[in-house]
Amino acid sequence: MIGYYIHHHGRGHLHRALCIAAHASYPVTGLSSLERPPEWTGPWVHLPLDTGATAYEDLEGGGRLHWAPLRHPGYQDRMSRIAEWVAKTRPSLLVSDVSVEVAGLTRLLGVPVVVAAMRGDRFDAAHRFAYDLAQALLAPWPAELAEPGWPDAWRSKAVHTGAFSRHDRRPTDVVRTGTRPRVLVLLGNGGSHIGPRQFDIAQQATPQWEWQVLGGSTAWSDDPWPTLCAADVVVTHAGQNAVAECAAARKPTVVLPQERPFGEQLATGRALTRGRLAVVRESWPAPHEWPGVLAEVRRLGGEGWSRWSPGDGAQRAAACLDELVHSARKGSSSCLARQ
Repeated sequence: MIGYYIHHHGRGHLHRALCIAAHASYPVTGLSSLERPPEWTGPWVHLPLDTGATAYEDLEGGGRLHWAPLRHPGYQDRMSRIAEWVAKTRPSLLVSDVSVEVAGLTRLLGVPVVVAAMRGDRFDAAHRFAYDLAQALLAPWPAELAEPGWPDAWRSKAVHTGAFSRHDRRPTDVVRTGTRPRVLVLLGNGGSHIGPRQFDIAQQATPQWEWQVLGGSTAWSDDPWPTLCAADVVVTHAGQNAVAECAAARKPTVVLPQERPFGEQLATGRALTRGRLAVVRESWPAPHEWPGVLAEVRRLGGEGWSRWSPGDGAQRAAACLDELVHSARKGSSSCLARQ
């Protein structure tokens, strides 16, 4: 049995878990405060929420943790539920995507842990704790664009799968309507500082283009793939999932990193710039800049995304989990030896 902890903020963690679990040879149990998705085929452990802790003491455990409020009933029940599940099922492995506290608890209970790595400045004490204790670090980006500055101990156990999404290898044929080239602004579920007024001004500055917005607080879609494939250019943030979906569609993309803890999206933007995979801007372009930005991204094209998203990243991640479980009986970790 493999456990998979899925953080409840946004939908990227869940999408990654669904992709990996679909290819795993061993049964996978989801542990999350999210409702069990209909696509999940294995067991599901619903965890109490640990939110609303601002009135509680020592949220960060003296700087060694990220979210561990003292005497918080939801937090205590949440961690107890995980411990009960470990005691009952004796899992062979747990993936944490992503919680330092869940990774630490599970490892202290004697269960090997795999941590879903993220870009940005992860050198604080809490991240170092989780990354150091992990058996492997799942890095959903290519090794050629590895996160700079990682210590040798992290690099040696990083499994660079390349980006992956729920749309990998899905057909891109769609029925197009209209004659103007189309810009799709693709927003996520994790918050954005981009609003309708900015879209309107950008569209007024580029009358030869048709603009469409999907996601955020506007037109949410559980399946953005047809709309994504119908676009000529995509404008999006630098979240792992959004970038992976644009890469899967091989779409010319303008990436606007959002402010996130530990500079995660800014770091992704720097990697995309190094690889010349997208046009990256640190802020929403001014109206007069949009014609040039759209011309630049069309020249860049989207074929370079194959280096970022090979199409089998989820299979690679699942194969590594399977091998970690299997090889533990033989004292080796072959998925790491191949890195």
